[in-house]
Amino acid sequence: MNVHTVETKLMTDFLPDVAKVADIFRKYGIKTFLSINFASPVELGELTTADPLDKEVKEWWKQKVAAIYQAIPDFGGVVVKADSEHRPGPFTYGRNHADGSNMLAQAFEPFGGIVIWRCFVYNCMQDWRDRSTDRARAAYDHFKPLDGDFHPNVILQIKNGPMDFQVREPVSPLFGAMEKTNQMMEFQIAQEYTGQQRHVCFLVPQWKEVLEFDTYAKGKGSEVKKVIDGSLYHPTLSGMTAVSNIGNDDNWCGHQLAQANLYGFGRLAWNPDLKSEDIADEWTRITFGNDQEVVVKTTTILLQSWRTYEKYTAPLGVGWMVNPNHHYGPNVDGYEYSRWGTYHFADWKGIGVDRTVGTGTGYTSQYFTENMNMYESIESCPDELLLFFHHVPYTHRLKSGETVIQHIYNTHFEGVKDVEFYRESWLQLEGKIDDERFQKVLKRLNEQVEHAKEWRDVINTYFYRKSGINDEKNRIIY
Repeated sequence: MNVHTVETKLMTDFLPDVAKVADIFRKYGIKTFLSINFASPVELGELTTADPLDKEVKEWWKQKVAAIYQAIPDFGGVVVKADSEHRPGPFTYGRNHADGSNMLAQAFEPFGGIVIWRCFVYNCMQDWRDRSTDRARAAYDHFKPLDGDFHPNVILQIKNGPMDFQVREPVSPLFGAMEKTNQMMEFQIAQEYTGQQRHVCFLVPQWKEVLEFDTYAKGKGSEVKKVIDGSLYHPTLSGMTAVSNIGNDDNWCGHQLAQANLYGFGRLAWNPDLKSEDIADEWTRITFGNDQEVVVKTTTILLQSWRTYEKYTAPLGVGWMVNPNHHYGPNVDGYEYSRWGTYHFADWKGIGVDRTVGTGTGYTSQYFTENMNMYESIESCPDELLLFFHHVPYTHRLKSGETVIQHIYNTHFEGVKDVEFYRESWLQLEGKIDDERFQKVLKRLNEQVEHAKEWRDVINTYFYRKSGINDEKNRIIY
């Protein structure tokens, strides 16, 4: 099922306009969904409560839903963000998320409508001094106990990781954990934390890692892709969705190469077994033609770009080293002492968040045994996620043989060199790509080179000053 979401307040006065949009989408086989505010009856001034168990609230929603279907008979349903980031929701009234979603589901059920309920629910008013609160735990803690309580026309929309679309984080433990509940994957195409389409960052390799991740929910071979395609538990509904990256630019995405993410998501939604290399090759040929040098150089840039972005930004599973609010550019402590959570706990001795059962927040226990054991142990935890799961000294040696601090230095210098290589590769394609698109991509790559240097110098300087440990290669660190 193709879905296009139109975000608006649920007001009958808007329905004629929404119906016109729905007519356009219908021609292409696309169903229309609305993103709604859970507290609409209160915000519209029509009721004094949005309590999902209140009879008047239930009746209010039934009437509104009936009005929608009168205007749009093939209306798909609604997407709901509740109890998240200061949004009201069931918790406001002492209810749980099954109560809230089921109330809406009952209103939509007679019309075949679907309620997509986002699981992005956590305490956004944390005290950074409280090290027991772990934002990563929140979705599982809130939703896992409700498995089996959701109506058949409710789908839980779960972000690919437990946090918020960072360049590197583990797969959400909710996938596979709710055997009796419809689940769908939420990716982000828009690069909010991965360069905002001013940096090239082809995310298909990241998404492939998520889809191929083995949850062990029913033993070995229980990959995430089998959870969301319905083959693991055979739910009523399942699927993939994404936060899109389309804007007002002539090329839609701000960066010509960012179109590859939009294309790649669509391809994976239809066939999660496709290879990243094949998707990159397809998009490049469709976009720039079949010249072999163009194809080779462009696909090389795309396929390396995610790990390059990781190199010069956040190391070893640490996230959030960005400027608050707009999330563009380096700021190591930007969120470290804020109400949104604490993410690296760096001091002069070490760095990382202890999420183990033995000595930390216990987040690792949310995974099935095989993955819990892998993440619980420093020895078996993958290096790329080490600092997400463990607090370690700067002198801790990774499986590569590098110390943590030397890895930080090395990768940030390497990341800049990678982007400089991308720019040089692109320059060699002049004359083989029309000048307008060539110049626009070159402009973006010039910006990325300078911004990668800024990331390199800020991150390396911060951790040099924290640790007091020199770079073994004696490169310039400020």
